[in-house]
Amino acid sequence: MNFLEKYDYFIFDLDGTIYRGEHLIQNADKVINKLKSSGKKIIFVSNKTTGTAKDYHSLLINWGMNVEENEIINSTIVASNYLRRSFSQKNFFAIGEASFISEIERSGLQYSDLPGEINIVLITLDRTLNYKKLEIAARALESGARFFAANIDDTCPVDDGEVIDAGSTISALQKRTHRKLELHFGKPSELMFNEIKERLQFIPERTLLIGDRIETDIRMGNDFGLETALVHTGVKFFKNGTENTIPTYQLNSVFDLLNHKS
Repeated sequence: MNFLEKYDYFIFDLDGTIYRGEHLIQNADKVINKLKSSGKKIIFVSNKTTGTAKDYHSLLINWGMNVEENEIINSTIVASNYLRRSFSQKNFFAIGEASFISEIERSGLQYSDLPGEINIVLITLDRTLNYKKLEIAARALESGARFFAANIDDTCPVDDGEVIDAGSTISALQKRTHRKLELHFGKPSELMFNEIKERLQFIPERTLLIGDRIETDIRMGNDFGLETALVHTGVKFFKNGTENTIPTYQLNSVFDLLNHKS
């Protein structure tokens, strides 16, 4: 039995699985288009917050993939939905990039960099991270701000390796303030999984989750009863403590979905 016979629903990570940095993983476009033409249901789920779902949709379309914008979820969407419901009109500070901050503002919160006024500190990937941002976040946390994160990835894969991501920043702030992260919105959280269920409406035993990171992608599949495929096109160094997080399959790349027997 092959993957296309065994599964009807496919949940794909993006960065490190479909593309890496600015480059498409070889034949990923063929895989996605074959699944779509075969009537399979797919969704893309990313912890990356440096762009919007519209940005990622444009990227995939430009690579020739037959996908819709509503087939893309990132942790910004999950964070925005939660904060809109629970913290409307509150002040937040984000270690994050302009796209992420703008999306959170559109959900009804107000940005502030004054520690005494900040109700929520949000952490995510920030390629402009500096000491000043860390200290604003730390002082806000010391003043009682809530401690949330859009994602908990330690690194993000790029063309020539990996860069520091939210998990590394969270660790630094936890040591600096002796506060623990309270909540995060990306994989493998239940908040993210609920968003996937609402969009895809899948049958668990007919669903495969594909990603490059054990502690987020594969962990989410393990936690919520989905079979998983770990691809080796993204991160290369796995976090300690993931020994009990086991993928159902290990693949060289997503292209193996079309030519690998399960």
